[in-house]
Amino acid sequence: METDTELKLQSSMTLRQTGNRLWKEIVKHKYLYILVAPVVIFYIVFTYIPMYGIVLAFKEFDYSKGILGSPWNNFQNFNEVFANPDFRVAFRNTLLISLGRLIIEFPVPIVLALLLNEISKGRMTRIFQTVFTFPHFISWVVLSGIVVGIFNDQGLYNQILTVLGIEKTSVLTDGPGFTAVLFLSNIWKEAGWSCILYLAAIAGINPELYEAASVDGANRFQQMKAITWPVLKSTAAVLLILAVGNIMNGGFDQIFNMYNPAVYDYADILDTYVYRSAFTDATGFGFSTTVGLLKSVINFALLFGANYLVKTIGKEEGL
Repeated sequence: METDTELKLQSSMTLRQTGNRLWKEIVKHKYLYILVAPVVIFYIVFTYIPMYGIVLAFKEFDYSKGILGSPWNNFQNFNEVFANPDFRVAFRNTLLISLGRLIIEFPVPIVLALLLNEISKGRMTRIFQTVFTFPHFISWVVLSGIVVGIFNDQGLYNQILTVLGIEKTSVLTDGPGFTAVLFLSNIWKEAGWSCILYLAAIAGINPELYEAASVDGANRFQQMKAITWPVLKSTAAVLLILAVGNIMNGGFDQIFNMYNPAVYDYADILDTYVYRSAFTDATGFGFSTTVGLLKSVINFALLFGANYLVKTIGKEEGL
Protein backbone atom coordinates (compact mmCIF):
# COMPACT_ATOMS: atom_id res chain seq x y z
CA MET A 1 0.00 0.00 0.00
CA GLU A 2 1.16 3.49 -0.79
CA THR A 3 2.12 5.65 2.18
CA ASP A 4 0.64 9.07 2.85
CA THR A 5 3.92 10.65 1.78
CA GLU A 6 3.81 8.92 -1.61
CA LEU A 7 0.17 9.96 -2.12
CA LYS A 8 1.03 13.57 -1.30
CA LEU A 9 3.96 13.48 -3.73
CA GLN A 10 1.76 12.06 -6.49
CA SER A 11 -0.90 14.66 -5.80
CA SER A 12 1.70 17.42 -5.87
CA MET A 13 3.14 16.13 -9.15
CA THR A 14 -0.35 15.92 -10.69
CA LEU A 15 -1.12 19.50 -9.67
CA ARG A 16 2.22 20.68 -11.03
CA GLN A 17 1.60 18.91 -14.34
CA THR A 18 -1.89 20.40 -14.55
CA GLY A 19 -0.48 23.84 -13.84
CA ASN A 20 2.19 23.41 -16.49
CA ARG A 21 -0.37 22.33 -19.07
CA LEU A 22 -2.60 25.28 -18.17
CA TRP A 23 0.30 27.71 -18.46
CA LYS A 24 1.27 26.25 -21.85
CA GLU A 25 -2.32 26.71 -23.08
CA ILE A 26 -2.31 30.33 -21.87
CA VAL A 27 0.99 31.02 -23.63
CA LYS A 28 -0.28 29.27 -26.77
CA HIS A 29 -3.43 31.42 -26.88
CA LYS A 30 -1.89 34.53 -25.32
CA TYR A 31 -3.39 36.93 -27.83
CA LEU A 32 -6.91 35.72 -27.07
CA TYR A 33 -6.30 36.22 -23.35
CA ILE A 34 -4.90 39.70 -24.03
CA LEU A 35 -8.05 40.47 -26.03
CA VAL A 36 -10.31 39.33 -23.16
CA ALA A 37 -8.22 40.92 -20.38
CA PRO A 38 -9.74 44.47 -20.57
CA VAL A 39 -13.27 43.08 -20.16
CA VAL A 40 -12.22 40.90 -17.22
CA ILE A 41 -10.42 43.82 -15.55
CA PHE A 42 -13.45 46.06 -16.12
CA TYR A 43 -15.81 43.67 -14.33
CA ILE A 44 -13.36 43.03 -11.50
CA VAL A 45 -12.83 46.74 -10.85
CA PHE A 46 -16.38 48.01 -11.36
CA THR A 47 -18.47 44.97 -10.38
CA TYR A 48 -16.71 42.59 -8.00
CA ILE A 49 -14.52 44.91 -5.92
CA PRO A 50 -17.41 47.31 -5.10
CA MET A 51 -19.50 44.38 -3.83
CA TYR A 52 -18.07 44.83 -0.34
CA GLY A 53 -20.16 48.01 -0.19
CA ILE A 54 -23.25 45.83 0.25
CA VAL A 55 -22.52 45.82 3.99
CA LEU A 56 -23.79 49.42 4.03
CA ALA A 57 -27.30 47.94 3.97
CA PHE A 58 -26.65 46.54 7.46
CA LYS A 59 -24.76 49.50 8.94
CA GLU A 60 -25.26 53.07 10.13
CA PHE A 61 -22.74 54.73 7.87
CA ASP A 62 -20.28 57.08 9.54
CA TYR A 63 -17.97 59.06 7.25
CA SER A 64 -15.24 59.26 9.87
CA LYS A 65 -15.15 55.47 10.37
CA GLY A 66 -15.61 54.35 6.79
CA ILE A 67 -17.71 51.46 5.51
CA LEU A 68 -16.11 48.63 7.48
CA GLY A 69 -15.72 50.67 10.67
CA SER A 70 -19.31 51.93 10.81
CA PRO A 71 -21.55 50.31 13.46
CA TRP A 72 -24.17 47.65 12.66
CA ASN A 73 -27.77 48.88 12.87
CA ASN A 74 -29.81 45.69 13.43
CA PHE A 75 -31.57 45.83 10.04
CA GLN A 76 -32.82 49.37 10.65
CA ASN A 77 -32.32 50.23 6.98
CA PHE A 78 -34.62 47.37 5.94
CA ASN A 79 -37.29 48.55 8.40
CA GLU A 80 -37.13 52.08 6.98
CA VAL A 81 -37.31 50.82 3.39
CA PHE A 82 -40.35 48.60 3.94
CA ALA A 83 -42.11 51.33 5.93
CA ASN A 84 -41.54 53.94 3.24
CA PRO A 85 -44.66 54.44 1.03
CA ASP A 86 -42.54 55.77 -1.85
CA PHE A 87 -40.63 52.49 -1.93
CA ARG A 88 -43.86 50.51 -2.19
CA VAL A 89 -45.02 52.69 -5.09
CA ALA A 90 -41.67 52.33 -6.88
CA PHE A 91 -41.67 48.57 -6.29
CA ARG A 92 -45.18 48.24 -7.73
CA ASN A 93 -44.33 50.40 -10.75
CA THR A 94 -41.15 48.42 -11.42
CA LEU A 95 -43.08 45.15 -11.49
CA LEU A 96 -45.88 46.51 -13.67
CA ILE A 97 -43.58 48.20 -16.18
CA SER A 98 -41.24 45.20 -16.39
CA LEU A 99 -44.13 42.76 -16.82
CA GLY A 100 -45.51 45.06 -19.50
CA ARG A 101 -42.17 44.97 -21.26
CA LEU A 102 -42.21 41.15 -21.18
CA ILE A 103 -45.76 40.89 -22.49
CA ILE A 104 -45.74 43.76 -25.00
CA GLU A 105 -42.12 44.32 -26.01
CA PHE A 106 -40.51 40.88 -25.83
CA PRO A 107 -42.48 39.27 -28.71
CA VAL A 108 -41.95 42.20 -31.09
CA PRO A 109 -38.35 41.33 -32.14
CA ILE A 110 -39.43 37.73 -32.79
CA VAL A 111 -42.29 38.84 -35.04
CA LEU A 112 -40.02 41.38 -36.75
CA ALA A 113 -37.37 38.74 -37.42
CA LEU A 114 -39.98 36.39 -38.90
CA LEU A 115 -41.32 39.16 -41.13
CA LEU A 116 -37.87 40.21 -42.31
CA ASN A 117 -37.10 36.58 -43.09
CA GLU A 118 -40.15 36.45 -45.37
CA ILE A 119 -38.91 39.38 -47.44
CA SER A 120 -37.04 38.25 -50.53
CA LYS A 121 -33.29 38.55 -50.15
CA GLY A 122 -31.77 41.66 -51.63
CA ARG A 123 -31.50 45.39 -51.22
CA MET A 124 -34.88 45.85 -49.52
CA THR A 125 -33.94 43.47 -46.71
CA ARG A 126 -30.77 45.43 -45.98
CA ILE A 127 -32.69 48.72 -46.07
CA PHE A 128 -35.29 47.46 -43.60
CA GLN A 129 -32.62 46.06 -41.28
CA THR A 130 -30.77 49.39 -41.31
CA VAL A 131 -33.95 51.40 -40.66
CA PHE A 132 -35.04 49.19 -37.76
CA THR A 133 -31.56 48.94 -36.23
CA PHE A 134 -30.50 52.60 -36.42
CA PRO A 135 -32.56 53.91 -33.43
CA HIS A 136 -30.58 51.63 -31.09
CA PHE A 137 -27.54 53.85 -31.57
CA ILE A 138 -29.40 56.99 -30.47
CA SER A 139 -28.94 57.66 -26.75
CA TRP A 140 -31.98 58.08 -24.54
CA VAL A 141 -30.88 61.65 -23.83
CA VAL A 142 -31.44 62.50 -27.50
CA LEU A 143 -34.36 60.15 -28.08
CA SER A 144 -36.25 61.37 -25.03
CA GLY A 145 -35.95 64.92 -26.37
CA ILE A 146 -37.50 63.75 -29.63
CA VAL A 147 -40.34 61.94 -27.83
CA VAL A 148 -41.04 64.87 -25.52
CA GLY A 149 -41.01 67.21 -28.52
CA ILE A 150 -43.59 65.04 -30.29
CA PHE A 151 -45.98 64.66 -27.35
CA ASN A 152 -45.78 68.02 -25.56
CA ASP A 153 -48.63 70.55 -25.76
CA GLN A 154 -47.34 72.13 -28.96
CA GLY A 155 -45.84 68.95 -30.38
CA LEU A 156 -46.66 67.02 -33.54
CA TYR A 157 -49.13 64.70 -31.79
CA ASN A 158 -51.32 67.51 -30.46
CA GLN A 159 -51.03 69.45 -33.71
CA ILE A 160 -52.48 66.47 -35.57
CA LEU A 161 -55.30 66.21 -33.02
CA THR A 162 -56.06 69.90 -33.51
CA VAL A 163 -56.24 69.51 -37.30
CA LEU A 164 -58.63 66.57 -36.85
CA GLY A 165 -60.80 68.63 -34.52
CA ILE A 166 -59.95 66.57 -31.44
CA GLU A 167 -59.14 68.13 -28.09
CA LYS A 168 -55.47 68.21 -27.14
CA THR A 169 -54.23 65.71 -24.55
CA SER A 170 -51.24 65.96 -22.25
CA VAL A 171 -49.77 62.50 -22.74
CA LEU A 172 -46.58 63.22 -20.82
CA THR A 173 -48.46 64.12 -17.63
CA ASP A 174 -51.09 61.38 -17.90
CA GLY A 175 -49.99 58.19 -16.14
CA PRO A 176 -51.46 55.52 -18.46
CA GLY A 177 -50.63 57.58 -21.55
CA PHE A 178 -47.05 58.08 -20.39
CA THR A 179 -46.70 54.32 -19.76
CA ALA A 180 -47.88 53.62 -23.31
CA VAL A 181 -45.28 56.09 -24.63
CA LEU A 182 -42.60 54.21 -22.64
CA PHE A 183 -43.48 50.92 -24.30
CA LEU A 184 -43.82 52.35 -27.81
CA SER A 185 -40.61 54.37 -27.69
CA ASN A 186 -38.61 51.42 -26.35
CA ILE A 187 -39.99 49.16 -29.09
CA TRP A 188 -38.99 51.77 -31.66
CA LYS A 189 -35.49 52.00 -30.24
CA GLU A 190 -34.63 48.38 -29.43
CA ALA A 191 -36.83 46.00 -31.45
CA GLY A 192 -34.63 46.14 -34.55
CA TRP A 193 -31.45 45.58 -32.60
CA SER A 194 -32.94 42.71 -30.57
CA CYS A 195 -34.15 40.89 -33.67
CA ILE A 196 -30.55 40.50 -34.89
CA LEU A 197 -30.09 37.46 -32.63
CA TYR A 198 -33.19 35.83 -34.09
CA LEU A 199 -32.09 36.63 -37.63
CA ALA A 200 -28.72 35.03 -36.88
CA ALA A 201 -30.50 31.87 -35.70
CA ILE A 202 -32.67 31.84 -38.84
CA ALA A 203 -29.57 32.27 -41.03
CA GLY A 204 -28.29 28.94 -39.73
CA ILE A 205 -31.28 27.00 -41.10
CA ASN A 206 -30.51 24.80 -44.09
CA PRO A 207 -32.38 26.26 -47.14
CA GLU A 208 -33.00 22.73 -48.37
CA LEU A 209 -35.50 22.28 -45.54
CA TYR A 210 -37.65 25.06 -47.00
CA GLU A 211 -37.28 23.61 -50.50
CA ALA A 212 -38.35 20.16 -49.29
CA ALA A 213 -41.32 21.62 -47.41
CA SER A 214 -42.33 23.61 -50.49
CA VAL A 215 -42.22 20.46 -52.64
CA ASP A 216 -44.46 18.75 -50.08
CA GLY A 217 -47.00 21.53 -50.51
CA ALA A 218 -46.35 23.57 -47.35
CA ASN A 219 -47.15 27.27 -47.67
CA ARG A 220 -45.00 30.04 -46.15
CA PHE A 221 -46.91 30.08 -42.87
CA GLN A 222 -46.61 26.32 -42.49
CA GLN A 223 -42.89 26.49 -43.26
CA MET A 224 -42.50 29.21 -40.64
CA LYS A 225 -44.36 27.12 -38.08
CA ALA A 226 -42.61 23.83 -38.81
CA ILE A 227 -39.06 24.98 -39.62
CA THR A 228 -38.33 28.54 -38.52
CA TRP A 229 -40.10 28.69 -35.17
CA PRO A 230 -38.55 25.48 -33.70
CA VAL A 231 -35.12 26.98 -34.36
CA LEU A 232 -36.07 30.30 -32.78
CA LYS A 233 -37.59 28.71 -29.67
CA SER A 234 -34.28 27.93 -27.98
CA THR A 235 -32.95 31.46 -28.63
CA ALA A 236 -36.21 32.99 -27.39
CA ALA A 237 -36.09 30.81 -24.26
CA VAL A 238 -32.60 32.00 -23.30
CA LEU A 239 -33.50 35.65 -23.92
CA LEU A 240 -36.72 35.20 -21.93
CA ILE A 241 -34.73 33.85 -18.97
CA LEU A 242 -32.41 36.87 -19.10
CA ALA A 243 -35.38 39.24 -19.41
CA VAL A 244 -37.09 37.71 -16.37
CA GLY A 245 -33.83 37.87 -14.43
CA ASN A 246 -33.68 41.57 -15.27
CA ILE A 247 -37.29 42.27 -14.30
CA MET A 248 -36.46 44.56 -11.37
CA ASN A 249 -34.57 46.88 -13.72
CA GLY A 250 -37.40 48.82 -15.29
CA GLY A 251 -35.22 50.84 -17.67
CA PHE A 252 -33.55 53.69 -15.78
CA ASP A 253 -32.08 55.55 -18.78
CA GLN A 254 -35.39 55.81 -20.58
CA ILE A 255 -37.59 56.70 -17.62
CA PHE A 256 -35.12 59.10 -15.99
CA ASN A 257 -34.84 61.14 -19.17
CA MET A 258 -38.59 61.19 -19.88
CA TYR A 259 -40.57 61.22 -16.67
CA ASN A 260 -41.66 64.13 -14.47
CA PRO A 261 -43.23 64.55 -11.00
CA ALA A 262 -46.75 64.41 -12.49
CA VAL A 263 -46.30 60.71 -13.39
CA TYR A 264 -44.30 59.51 -10.37
CA ASP A 265 -47.24 57.34 -9.29
CA TYR A 266 -47.03 55.45 -12.60
CA ALA A 267 -43.42 55.70 -13.76
CA ASP A 268 -41.21 56.01 -10.67
CA ILE A 269 -39.25 52.74 -10.54
CA LEU A 270 -36.73 51.46 -8.00
CA ASP A 271 -33.71 52.79 -9.89
CA THR A 272 -35.08 56.32 -10.16
CA TYR A 273 -36.28 56.10 -6.56
CA VAL A 274 -32.78 55.08 -5.38
CA TYR A 275 -31.29 57.98 -7.35
CA ARG A 276 -33.60 60.50 -5.72
CA SER A 277 -33.25 59.02 -2.25
CA ALA A 278 -29.44 59.13 -2.46
CA PHE A 279 -28.88 62.50 -4.14
CA THR A 280 -32.09 64.47 -3.66
CA ASP A 281 -33.86 63.35 -0.49
CA ALA A 282 -30.55 62.71 1.35
CA THR A 283 -31.78 59.48 2.95
CA GLY A 284 -28.24 58.14 3.19
CA PHE A 285 -26.14 55.51 1.46
CA GLY A 286 -27.41 52.73 3.72
CA PHE A 287 -31.00 53.31 2.64
CA SER A 288 -30.23 53.34 -1.10
CA THR A 289 -27.88 50.34 -0.76
CA THR A 290 -30.67 48.39 0.93
CA VAL A 291 -33.03 49.06 -1.97
CA GLY A 292 -30.36 48.03 -4.46
CA LEU A 293 -29.62 44.85 -2.51
CA LEU A 294 -33.30 43.87 -2.40
CA LYS A 295 -33.56 44.44 -6.13
CA SER A 296 -30.51 42.26 -6.83
CA VAL A 297 -31.75 39.43 -4.61
CA ILE A 298 -35.15 39.40 -6.32
CA ASN A 299 -33.53 39.42 -9.77
CA PHE A 300 -31.28 36.54 -8.71
CA ALA A 301 -34.25 34.46 -7.55
CA LEU A 302 -36.28 35.24 -10.68
CA LEU A 303 -33.36 34.30 -12.94
CA PHE A 304 -32.99 30.84 -11.44
CA GLY A 305 -36.76 30.39 -11.24
CA ALA A 306 -37.23 31.24 -14.92
CA ASN A 307 -34.33 28.97 -15.88
CA TYR A 308 -35.89 26.08 -13.93
CA LEU A 309 -39.33 26.59 -15.51
CA VAL A 310 -37.89 26.79 -19.03
CA LYS A 311 -36.01 23.54 -18.48
CA THR A 312 -38.85 21.62 -16.82
CA ILE A 313 -41.97 23.00 -18.48
CA GLY A 314 -40.61 24.36 -21.75
CA LYS A 315 -38.23 21.40 -22.26
CA GLU A 316 -35.52 23.76 -23.49
CA GLU A 317 -31.84 23.77 -22.56
CA GLY A 318 -31.98 27.07 -20.67
CA LEU A 319 -28.78 28.53 -19.25
